[in-house]
Amino acid sequence: MQNLNKSPNPVMNLHPLGPSPSPWPTMDPFLFCVYHDDKYPAGNGNMAPSTSLAGRQIGQDFSGKDGWSMYHGQTVPGFPSHPHRGFETVTIVRKGLIDHSDSLGATARFGGGDTQWLTAGGGIVHSEMFPLMDAAKPNPLELFQIWLNLPAKSKMVPAHFTMLWNEKIAKHTATDANGKTCEIAVIAGSLMDSVGAKALPPPPDSWASNPLSDLAILTLKLAPGARWKLPKSAKQDTKRQLYCFKGSKVTVAEQAVGYVMAELRGDTEVEILNGGNELAEFLLLQARPIGEPVAQYGPFVMNTQAEIRQAISDYQRTQFGGWPYKDGAPVHGRDPARFAKHVGGKEERPVA
Repeated sequence: MQNLNKSPNPVMNLHPLGPSPSPWPTMDPFLFCVYHDDKYPAGNGNMAPSTSLAGRQIGQDFSGKDGWSMYHGQTVPGFPSHPHRGFETVTIVRKGLIDHSDSLGATARFGGGDTQWLTAGGGIVHSEMFPLMDAAKPNPLELFQIWLNLPAKSKMVPAHFTMLWNEKIAKHTATDANGKTCEIAVIAGSLMDSVGAKALPPPPDSWASNPLSDLAILTLKLAPGARWKLPKSAKQDTKRQLYCFKGSKVTVAEQAVGYVMAELRGDTEVEILNGGNELAEFLLLQARPIGEPVAQYGPFVMNTQAEIRQAISDYQRTQFGGWPYKDGAPVHGRDPARFAKHVGGKEERPVA
């Protein structure tokens, strides 16, 4: 006889993850997720790799040769000036530094646990460069970049960015019955409010600012042998993606998983176990879908093809404000201090 009381499996699907920096599978409202884990060597006087670049396709280097890539950088690794419209980028930097510059005239240097949340809205051009500050030892860089769609009513809002400094990001350490720990960083959402780990506010025009979105972004670190229960979501139709990117013996809802994205039900608790001898790490993306048509052409994400054609025309005509710097890949000097300079002159630095 069928057991009608048996709960459905919280793990709906498993999707393999490609090697860094291959884009990972996502679901509405998340458009794109990529994990960069570059083991850069020591830097030289130009904050560039102090080693030969021979064998790399400079300007288009995604090779991962020797454990790192130059990407579109010519001298310093990174992504020189490029446009966006119609969505947001959420850049979580776990190791290393990023130098941001944009067509509005704003600049920033951030890293070491900081998150930049950039609302491209009606249009922005920005660069993201990875200066190699240390000339004596390697300069590892580890980050996630997530593209979060904007609802139609917010596609053309003014562009701006918000800094979530590491010192202010909500963190929580959960301890299981055996004294093993799970460290949680709450980038967005109310999922951990019950334990006092309240996320910083997202940008006002973000889908994350809509209380009906049930959006959350968390990173998790489970010690060897640790168990942790992911609480159920607030909304029944919330979608969840749990990216298992470090750890060799991980189970999710008692199901062994590898290097995968686990698509989870949101309406039930899910137990995660690190059965291995090394740290296991995860990224959780959660939200209710926006549920609107998506038209995308490279860095432009709108609702219709006509809007895409308009975005291309607007960019060709206005360059989304122009580029006020001497070159397309500016870096911000040798002072490692983190900062953000916003349009209008407001400057902020992280404060403990």
